[in-house]
Amino acid sequence: MTLGVRHQPRGAGSPRPRAGGRLGSVGWLTGLVVLAGVGYRLWLLWHAAPLTNSDEAAMGLAALHISRGEDFPVWFYGQQYMGPLEAYLAAPVFAVAGGPSLLGLRLPTLALYALFLLLAWRLTLRLTGDRWFGLLVVAVLALGSDRLVKNQLIAGGGYPEMNAVGMALAVLAVDLATGRPGWRLARWTMWGFLAGLMLWVDPLVLPYVVAIGAVLVGYCHRELRGAAGALLGAAAALGAAPLLLDSLLTGRNPLDAVLAASGANASAGWADRLHGGLLLGPALGMGFCDPGRCAAWQLWWAVALPLLLVLAAATAWRTLRRAAAPALPASSGAGGPGGVGPSADGPASAGGPGGAAAVPARVSAAIWLALVLAAVATLGAYTVSSSAGLTPVESARYLSCLLISLPALLWPVWASARGGLRQSAGDRRGVGSALARPVALALLVATVGTAGQATWQAARTAPATHAAEARHTELVATLRQLGVRHVRAGYWTCNRLTFAAAEQVVCAVVDDALRPGFDRYPAYRREVDGAVAPAWVAPTGSPLAHTLDERLRAAPGSLDLVTIDGWRIYLPSA
Repeated sequence: MTLGVRHQPRGAGSPRPRAGGRLGSVGWLTGLVVLAGVGYRLWLLWHAAPLTNSDEAAMGLAALHISRGEDFPVWFYGQQYMGPLEAYLAAPVFAVAGGPSLLGLRLPTLALYALFLLLAWRLTLRLTGDRWFGLLVVAVLALGSDRLVKNQLIAGGGYPEMNAVGMALAVLAVDLATGRPGWRLARWTMWGFLAGLMLWVDPLVLPYVVAIGAVLVGYCHRELRGAAGALLGAAAALGAAPLLLDSLLTGRNPLDAVLAASGANASAGWADRLHGGLLLGPALGMGFCDPGRCAAWQLWWAVALPLLLVLAAATAWRTLRRAAAPALPASSGAGGPGGVGPSADGPASAGGPGGAAAVPARVSAAIWLALVLAAVATLGAYTVSSSAGLTPVESARYLSCLLISLPALLWPVWASARGGLRQSAGDRRGVGSALARPVALALLVATVGTAGQATWQAARTAPATHAAEARHTELVATLRQLGVRHVRAGYWTCNRLTFAAAEQVVCAVVDDALRPGFDRYPAYRREVDGAVAPAWVAPTGSPLAHTLDERLRAAPGSLDLVTIDGWRIYLPSA
């Protein structure tokens, strides 16, 4: 049995539908959904949501330094991995705007999300030719839970660009594997450059690079022996040049830093890892949970995901096996992955967007299988890491790449919902066949409904986030009015304060016991340590504020206290 949409056999003289013709109603609906997804995130940005933090501010400070020509960092400040691509993208925005801002920092990440959405739509249409399925994929990806919009909008390093690049690699691979003429060397060059670039930016997307690359090797190995292979290799080296040059000059291995950040140097029990990696992780990382938590009923996706992975892999593998066998007559009802064509070796669609050539079902099945295997590798790598057990809620961001595989996961379900189970000749329709269509429909409704509910809960936090940002803006204004140039504060205050003040206020990190903390940009500590009498800043009710209050009680008059909504400023007495 093969899940699929029913297709009528098309004779040799049958007219081929024009995929590149007028959009039609479904095309306009898809465009509106794309605008809604981008508009929702623009509305969040206008409300300063999601809430920023000092890690994102470190990226903003790097962008500020780049825009001024003062520094061109190879790595995210304070570490030896994760290329600060977002800083280089935001630097021109700062230069044109005349200074840094949170909105300017996040405009490139919003553009990357819009690109991801459009590429997902294009890939779906190229592989299936089903515009309604393309609309479904775009609709699901347009929704945005708290965890998803954090991954997509916060310029914290790597996450906003991974999905866009991963989807671009898949789209390029389809064109190359199908032998689409025109600009082939340019496509090989772009594929290699993007793959190398992500090796520098964030290796979390490497399972997708490897899996999609394997498809290209399988279908284009002869072409890769010539100029295409040379250009791909050179472009990959160019994309990864910052990483390669830094490793050669310093002798550092960035993989060691990545493993340390993933929890390789920590310890977590297997029960905690499995709970965080296989139960909480998929629901949080793919956008089915409320802000900061997962209700029990929202964890149903943790059960559905393994089943979808198996189903998608099985249907794709079956199509590949059928493609290797002699072609069957069109009347036999053979189908591609999810029944995407009249035969396993026939076209998966009548044509891609813009009149692109039809994609053979064996190629679409190979791409689907690559996306499924990459998702399995991503999920497995995360589950065995200690991060899944130690910090399961925050570390669910490591699963953000799973969204690249969403079209592959939903396609068999969609095909079943539209056409039910297709039977090979001689099969009998049983109870499972009769139940397949309603179960598939229920799964699609649950997917959209759960993601929609999580999106609503995320949107409800925007006013509170906007108010918190307003309080922080008041803090910066107060420090300027007081003539404060140098301060000491906690880690989650320092870089955020320095960025918001455009370095007119410089902060050095201290812990709750007033000892020196972790400064991502050491020059700030040197400047503060050289100042005559730095001030202290602490959130109201924080452990640091408690420590400073104790000092004030022990030595009355040693500090002057200024309080504003949400913050306490401790000034050295004259």
